[in-house]
Amino acid sequence: MKDNKKLYSNILGEGKPFIILHGFLGMGDNWKTLGNQFAEQGYQVHLVDQRNHGRSFHDADFSYETLSADLKHYCDAHQLSDIVLLGHSMGGKTAMLFATQFPELVSKLLIADISPRFYPVHHDAILNGLSQLDFSTLKSRGAADKSLAKYVSDVGTRMFLLKNLYWKEKGQLALRMNLDVLTDQVGEVGEPLPISAKFEGDTLFLRGDKSEYISNQDESIIHAHFPKADIITISNAGHWLHAENPEEFYDAVMAFLK
Repeated sequence: MKDNKKLYSNILGEGKPFIILHGFLGMGDNWKTLGNQFAEQGYQVHLVDQRNHGRSFHDADFSYETLSADLKHYCDAHQLSDIVLLGHSMGGKTAMLFATQFPELVSKLLIADISPRFYPVHHDAILNGLSQLDFSTLKSRGAADKSLAKYVSDVGTRMFLLKNLYWKEKGQLALRMNLDVLTDQVGEVGEPLPISAKFEGDTLFLRGDKSEYISNQDESIIHAHFPKADIITISNAGHWLHAENPEEFYDAVMAFLK
């Protein structure tokens, strides 16, 4: 893989490597507060931006196979092994596939609010709203928020999405993500884990009690792919469980790692 296809990351602390993978339309920076807390416990935390997200490179190829290959390249470049790997949503699917492909590199696997199964496309309104942001006329975050609100009513979701805004140059806002490719390839995000994929190591699935991403019916498919998996529920939390109840999420992760 060429060097211009290196993943961007923010590395916090020193110690055992702990890689965190964000979800669809997110970035590593979404995990900075928790990342600092994990770093304080003796981990070297890698907040990675996956391809077409955050500050990482843009590329027309987008699938879990390529996302997993990117992560392998990242681990090789940083000489990482015996890693703790945590992924949320899309990042959780990347983490699952990576662990089944490179089990020798993963000491513990944590998956936040996603199951190995297929998910139908459900980001239409969000992608439509982002595509309607007209940066020739929008000159502030407030104006962008007002425009996006016509498509995305939830304030928390809009705040999460608008973290992607940055000043491309003086007076010119833009989005960090590769919106064209992510819109075109959005079906890839829901793809299931390959039927034969299996990881025999220590695994923890965390789900939000208000989220429908991991149902009780999913427990059998989780255990088929991850025989040693524990599944725990974080209270008062939806799909963004790490942001909605960070204290309980942090405690659950640390209990599992100890």
